[in-house]
Amino acid sequence: MKNLEKLNSILLVDDDEINNILHSVFINKLDLDIEVNTVVNGQEAIDFILSEKEDELVLPCMVMLDLKMPVMNGWEFMKAYEDLVPKELKDQITIVLVTTSDDQEDRDKAMINEFVDDFSQKPLSDETFKQLIQNNFNLTAI
Repeated sequence: MKNLEKLNSILLVDDDEINNILHSVFINKLDLDIEVNTVVNGQEAIDFILSEKEDELVLPCMVMLDLKMPVMNGWEFMKAYEDLVPKELKDQITIVLVTTSDDQEDRDKAMINEFVDDFSQKPLSDETFKQLIQNNFNLTAI
């Protein structure tokens, strides 16, 4: 846990636009004051994180990262994240891998990656998001 007191933004990284819309709805149902941004692949996510200061975007506190995407998949994102994102930004970001894969190898690989904070199986729900937020942030009752 990054021990962050405030969760003010989530970046949804999924090539399935329907999932991004549904997940945004689920997050909004939690009635938290959270900015939700969406991108459709890992490259867009890296660009979003690295452009945060110059474009006055809000650095995501939580990145919900799909594993299977075109252009740059979740594992390729993790490699680029490790190589390109400065430590001071990494210290502020919680990464949750989300996938439809039931492959134990994916779960094991996620859990040994030093930058992955959590792992969740799709489909996600508002209860799943509530649990992920409570697991990873020092927030009082949601």
